[in-house]
Amino acid sequence: MAVFLSMDDLIISPLIAVPESAISFSYSRSGGKGGQNVNKVSTKVEMYVDVGKLRCSQKVKTRIFQRLATRLDSAGKLRISSQESRSQWQNRQIAIKKLEHLITDAVVEEKDRIATKPTRSSKVRRVDSKKLDSKRKQLRRMQVRRNDDE
Repeated sequence: MAVFLSMDDLIISPLIAVPESAISFSYSRSGGKGGQNVNKVSTKVEMYVDVGKLRCSQKVKTRIFQRLATRLDSAGKLRISSQESRSQWQNRQIAIKKLEHLITDAVVEEKDRIATKPTRSSKVRRVDSKKLDSKRKQLRRMQVRRNDDE
């Protein structure tokens, strides 16, 4: 869970902090539920995070840039929007949770896949199922021929 240590930092993990200067919010009217409230209150939240200003090791920062490359704009800012709630404050909290989730997922190192060979029993099961399918189709052909003879 992300925690604001002070008004300056958003602590995502013991090794990753987002300074307040790296985060900016903009608000606009959102669509969807809310009735007349939608037309008069700006509840949609767009959060912009300058990923270059994250406080973490260079290795972690590089991994974040690589994993979130498709979500970053040309200035290296990550855009997160939220309009799920009718409340601006709740949408702001949801956007912060999304940021936390994106960064924690980006930091995790993926394990290299170790190629394995199929086991003997899995090969036998595969061949058996293919033989069964073949038998089933043969029976269908035989039934069609009988119907043609009549």
